[in-house]
Amino acid sequence: MTANADPRPASRDAAAVRGASATTGEAPAQDRPGNQLEALVGAWLTVPDAAERLGVPLSRVRQLLADRELLGARIGERNVVAIPEKFFDDEGPRSDLKGTFTVLADGGMNDAEILTWLFTPDETLPVPGAPIDALRAGHKTEVRRRAQALAF
Repeated sequence: MTANADPRPASRDAAAVRGASATTGEAPAQDRPGNQLEALVGAWLTVPDAAERLGVPLSRVRQLLADRELLGARIGERNVVAIPEKFFDDEGPRSDLKGTFTVLADGGMNDAEILTWLFTPDETLPVPGAPIDALRAGHKTEVRRRAQALAF
């Protein structure tokens, strides 16, 4: 290699071989862990969309996330914070979520693990679907019992 040779093309090629973006060094979008969660959950609301749906300022939605009354994850190409749409009912955030989040977090789960557990289908639940569907159908006690058994 000569002293004047540009090493950048080689490093871009190395990034491509590793599966990383040549400009950012990040893994390809389809391989990011958030994408599996994004697909599992399905329908999401961005923070601005959630604020509009609730008729509140953005700061209120951010406070709901900070207080863990809602959980969100970074999704999509732009890596924006979004909240599963199933976390809302006609009145706003579902009241049965916070305690369920607490039980699972106390058991050592992080937010992504909690979201994955809530949205992973479970054929043994009293209703078809995932724990979030059982919560929405009024089976809070059964979901929390399972969350406690899982956590401890």
